[in-house]
Amino acid sequence: MKTGLFALLALLGGLLCFGCDREGRPIQEFGLDKLTRGQSTEMDVRTVMGQPESVWEENDGSRVLEYPRGPEGYRTWMFTIDSQGKLVDWRQALTPENFARVRPGMTKEEVRRLLGKPRTVAEFALKNEEVWDWRYLDATQKPQLFNVHFDRGTGRVTGTSASPDPKTNW
Repeated sequence: MKTGLFALLALLGGLLCFGCDREGRPIQEFGLDKLTRGQSTEMDVRTVMGQPESVWEENDGSRVLEYPRGPEGYRTWMFTIDSQGKLVDWRQALTPENFARVRPGMTKEEVRRLLGKPRTVAEFALKNEEVWDWRYLDATQKPQLFNVHFDRGTGRVTGTSASPDPKTNW
């Protein structure tokens, strides 16, 4: 009887940890638990994550690999690789902190490097604007769209907005 109870508790404990990283935190993207900052290489990142959407070359010889999980996903991963080819860090780009960094006057490239590839790009000729959007989960895990509005003439940010994701019924 005790052996059966112990086995059941071990199974439940294992299930609770399923989807957790080495520190016991929930894994936001499967495969990230296989990468180690300072040890994994760019090839390790590409093996786990696949071909990046974009690779941004930095002045110091480092590179940033972009992995958008859209158009239906809610995350965009940015992996920083140092000049020796080692993984420095990774981050989820679609966060309230990054959205707050988008300011009027920024260029399309600056926004793209901050947030990654947009889910959609729409042009509104009468308003003379182009709007990019990204799907994300708000603090309550409710699907939302973050929108960046650009002046079509200058290609610079004029403002931002957020709206509920019309594809969800939450």
